[in-house]
Amino acid sequence: MPRDTFEARLDTLRTDVCAMGRDVTERLDRAVTAYEQRDSAAGRAVADADDEINERYLELEAECIDLLALHQPVASDLRLVVASFKILTDLERVGDLASNLGGYVDAMAGDTVPSVPITDIGEMTLAQLRDALAAYETGDAERCREVAAADTDLDERCGAATNDLVRSLVTHTPDDDVAATLSDTKRYLLTVRDLERAGDHAVNIAARTLYMTESDDALIY
Repeated sequence: MPRDTFEARLDTLRTDVCAMGRDVTERLDRAVTAYEQRDSAAGRAVADADDEINERYLELEAECIDLLALHQPVASDLRLVVASFKILTDLERVGDLASNLGGYVDAMAGDTVPSVPITDIGEMTLAQLRDALAAYETGDAERCREVAAADTDLDERCGAATNDLVRSLVTHTPDDDVAATLSDTKRYLLTVRDLERAGDHAVNIAARTLYMTESDDALIY
């Protein structure tokens, strides 16, 4: 394969990974909004669209495998393909988490859980994802490190949200169904956990990008 053709395929791969990343981030954003608004129809729409992300993941994974197996890239090209391959896995998993959140909304019994907003957690997670994808798109090593540093704040906020919910439940007496309250509480806790995991995937993206850009594996764990 001519070098210019190979480079064009690398550019297309990077563009397609970024496009998938934006789509996944948008879906997570919609899921968070649906949860905050208790919009079951919007949540169901996010959950039902997961197959689209999985199909794109498989297509781009196949392209990475083809570039690795048939064209044997070296040095920086190899790092780009390998990083993209791993980043695609993180994006597919964020897509799964967005689908999970949509499913939680669809299954909510109502306003049984005391009002403990998750909007700020969602915004922190989405900011991490967007920054990680921007770093991948531009090869910005410093931004990779900023994404990793921000994860500590997200972890602390998720822990605080869990504590806030427990304190609220202590003084909250459900008017109707205790079982429904417990089920919705479980979904709330799963939502916080999944947003924290999405942030972890953002850090993974930043770590792969830093290695791709500078051969620095400091963020890989």
